[in-house]
Amino acid sequence: MKRKWITFGRVLHTGIVNFIRNASLAIAAMAVMVVTLTIVLFSLITNATLTNTIDDIASKVDVSVFLKDSVTEAQGKELTAKIKQQPSVQSVEYLSKEQALAAYVKQNANNQALSAAATLSNNPIPATIHVKPKELKQLGELKNYLTSPANLALQTEGSPSYSGDRQKAIDNITKATEALRMIGFIAVIVFAVVSALIIFNTIQMAIFNRRDEIQIMRLLGASSSYIRGPFIVESIIYGVLSAVISVLIINATFAASSGALQASSLGLLDINYASQYFTDHFLRFLGMQIGVGVLIGAVSSFIATRRYLKFKTK
Repeated sequence: MKRKWITFGRVLHTGIVNFIRNASLAIAAMAVMVVTLTIVLFSLITNATLTNTIDDIASKVDVSVFLKDSVTEAQGKELTAKIKQQPSVQSVEYLSKEQALAAYVKQNANNQALSAAATLSNNPIPATIHVKPKELKQLGELKNYLTSPANLALQTEGSPSYSGDRQKAIDNITKATEALRMIGFIAVIVFAVVSALIIFNTIQMAIFNRRDEIQIMRLLGASSSYIRGPFIVESIIYGVLSAVISVLIINATFAASSGALQASSLGLLDINYASQYFTDHFLRFLGMQIGVGVLIGAVSSFIATRRYLKFKTK
């Protein structure tokens, strides 16, 4: 056991020395890995922020169904029960004419002209059904149900209220979010492959530079794992340092946006929420970045050394 620990210590020490010796090569490999890990982290934060934005929008969106005065309360409640059974519906609220008027007056309490409607003997506010969808993408399905001939016959002209430009705006938000997620995913894959290839070539160059030393170690009976170990340690150092740098870059970006730029949002991206989300999950993100960096580095190094050692064995 003691001998194994001594061997492990030698491998670790040699890997650190090799990293220092190959500082110029390491910079290129780490630069690409930093970009890769930064994109990974930014994509995760962006995805969480966009999801929060969509949920926030969805929580404020409801469809108002205005019923004709000829529709009885029993018919209104029957329609409400049918709407509630739809899989795209989260909640439904039925307001009679009196309840709808009271809600209207309360909503416009600061506007005397609009509140004057409450004094009219003939209540102009129709009975209303407020429908809240589960997801924004299900609004089209909900609208199709509400505008079916049987349901539309009970509604006033212009009902339901959700239509036209508002629907297009929400649909555009959903499409933009999906597009951003796909772009982030593709960018992560591309840069991860590029980073792995650069580390692979870096290790190959390091092996070439130390080929005589490796040959002597072979002649002295060194095992493949002992020869491979320092190169894997060197690549792991690439991953750890790149992960720390990527987290610091994201942290500096949020600090600049909330400080010097005084920004609260960037299009659909809520900077304040993203910054808070990053802070709340800082340790988790740091651990994940180190894990991804170590994985990319170790796998690339293992393949590079395996290919060389396998060739030499033949």
